[in-house]
Order: sequence, then structure tokens, then C-alpha cells
Amino acid sequence: MSEYTLVRCGTLIDGRGGEPAADAALLLKGSRIAAAGKYEETAKEAPAGTPILDYHDKYVTPGIIDAHVHVTIDPEADFTGFVGRDSDTRIAHRGMVNLKKTLDGGVTFIRDLGGYHHIDIELKKLRDEGLIEGCGLLASGEMITMTGGHGWKIGRECDGPSEVRKAAREQIKAGATVIKIMATGGNLTPGPQGAPQLSEEEIRAAVEEAHKSGKRTTTHSHSAEGVKNALRAGIDCIEHGMFIDDEALDFMKKHDIPYVPTLVAPWICAMVGEERGLSKEAVEKTKSAIGRHMASFKKAVAKGIRIAMGTDAGTPFCEHGKAYIGELKLMVEGGFTPMQAITAATKSSAEVVGVSDSRGTLEPGKEADFLVLDVNPLDNLEAFGDIREVYQGGRRVERKYHR
Repeated sequence: MSEYTLVRCGTLIDGRGGEPAADAALLLKGSRIAAAGKYEETAKEAPAGTPILDYHDKYVTPGIIDAHVHVTIDPEADFTGFVGRDSDTRIAHRGMVNLKKTLDGGVTFIRDLGGYHHIDIELKKLRDEGLIEGCGLLASGEMITMTGGHGWKIGRECDGPSEVRKAAREQIKAGATVIKIMATGGNLTPGPQGAPQLSEEEIRAAVEEAHKSGKRTTTHSHSAEGVKNALRAGIDCIEHGMFIDDEALDFMKKHDIPYVPTLVAPWICAMVGEERGLSKEAVEKTKSAIGRHMASFKKAVAKGIRIAMGTDAGTPFCEHGKAYIGELKLMVEGGFTPMQAITAATKSSAEVVGVSDSRGTLEPGKEADFLVLDVNPLDNLEAFGDIREVYQGGRRVERKYHR
């Protein structure tokens, strides 16, 4: 069998944000892209007898990269209800299923930002070894939170810089590829909305440990005060940023700190939470927050902040492999063009999570992770809800979910 494959594309959206290329092609060598460009020119580079995948009337995009996921959690109203109820074996099985659901939905790579008992890290190892099927992933292990802080049921509770430093070291020892730090409360946490939790000094201790080991850091943070605590502590990325202010955004712009807004997570809780069993307090919080959240996103867009796409899949009603469509649409509502939204979910997400050397765009040297669509997603982002084919590492995915 030939190690080469020629993929003919009716329209190629390569993820870099430029104009789509008509009558294009990708030349694959094994799992990677060897050449990309106009079909006639790229075909000349293919060895004689190279098989052709003919999608001459279809739209081809990079696989989606979701920068904020919780793969060991199912998107139910009581999304941490499994703690103390389910065995680690059952939780690991749930994670395996969700990795496959995610891939089948067109998301070829994720950054998992909070597992339980380091199960997300073990799933990454199994996936990397080819023992289970699903999207590729980075894994943070247990979220670092104060005692009783946001996410405490599935996180590592700690207080004071010394304990936080030890907690970060524990995640690194377990094999975490990114460290997740909780700077504030959240909409699903009892108490004041987005109140600061871990202090600047505590966050700095975790950041220092991560950076010593060459690991990136990111923070759950809603309030402007919490965001600024994390920024002063040296954080590498801001998640949510629901009530962010100009001072924080100007700092992020100056220091090129990226933003993963996760607009869809509170939006969907506000829309369907009451009828689907979410607590009254959580519904009221999300309803009061979504307008300010969108305003924060619009300010970030206007200031040119680097923005990546993340969904918070696994939190209530944010479905694995599906929630990103709503996120893309909300990004467009907030000022992005459809092309900017797609670029945020491909090139920008790859850069933010640290895999841009191998993923995020369809160009030579990158992994051949791509989607085949019947409808132009630049005209209708719902095209991602009806994907014709998913390819991962040059191989067509046999899809079980989201078909």
C-alpha cells in the first residue's frame, strides 16, 4: 500500500485565516501533510499510483481544537454528582466514551482542564499509546483550589503558598501537561459570584512550579480582581473572564496573554438550566452573568486580545463534541467573522494549548487532522453539526456518535 494519499478538496479552509482555496488538495504522507495547495500543482508531487480521496465538491477544514474540556464528566445538572458514587473504573470508562464522542463530533484535540484522581492523565497516556480511540489531549490532573473553593469536589484543596506549591508538584509528578489554578468562584459555586479565592501569592507559587518544569498554566477566573491576581502572578492564560475590565485586558494585550472565553457554558445554563434541573441559584447567576460576559468578550475582540476557542464541555448541558458549534456562533455574535471564529478554534487554540508545531492548520509538516463538510461553514456554522467525514492522522474515523 502507498504511504501517500492525495485529498482533493472543493474548498480548503486551512485554519490560518486567509481566503479559502478553491480546487485545492492535501498530499498526505502517513499521518502528516506533505504538501498543500492547488490540486493540479499538488497532484504533481504525488508519486505514481497514489490513491485519491475525492472531495471535489466538499469543504475541508482543520479538526477543531477545544481548549477547555472536562472529559471525565458528563454534562448533567449535577455534573459532580458522580463523586463518592462512581468508582474510578466507571469514571475512566466515561472519559473513554467522551473522548470518542468528542472526536466523532469533529474535535480532534482538546485540553482537559480538570479531571478526578488524575484519570484524565491516565486517559492521555492510553490515547498516546494507541490503546484507546478518541481525540488527542493534554491533561491538567486535579484543579488547584482553596479549601471549599470552586471545583473542590474534583480538585486538590490547598491553602497558603506552600500547600499550593506542593499541589502543583503533585500534578506534575502525576504527569500533568498543564496546571489549572482556580482564582475565583464560579456560577456553579455557592457564594458571591466570581469572588476571589486563591490569592496572588498562592497562584504565583503554582505558576513558579509549573514553569520550572516547562509546563503552562491557566486559571478559572470570573471577576476582574481575580483575573488581575492571576496576571500579576504570571499566569499564561485566562479562562472565562466573565467580568474582566480594561486594566486586565490592557495587561493581557501588552504581555500577549491569551483568553479562552467559554461563552457557551453559562449561556446554555441560563437558557435551559431551570427546566433541566439546575439549582435556582446557579440559573440566576448565569442569567445575570451572560450579558456582562458577552460585553467582556466584545472588549477583548476590540482590543485585539489573542482568543482561543473553548467550551467547558462536561459542565451542565455542554455536550462533548457538540458544544463548540454554539461557542462559534456566540463568538460571531460578539464581533468575530465566521473565519475568525474558525481560526480561533484551530490555529489560535493550537497556539494557546501549545501544539501549534503539529496541529491547528493544514500545511506541510502538520498532522493530517481534518474535517469534510457538505456545506460552507463560512456561510453557516451549523455545517459543523452535519460533518461528512472526520480524519485523524490521515485516517478516516469510523464514527459511532454525532452522525
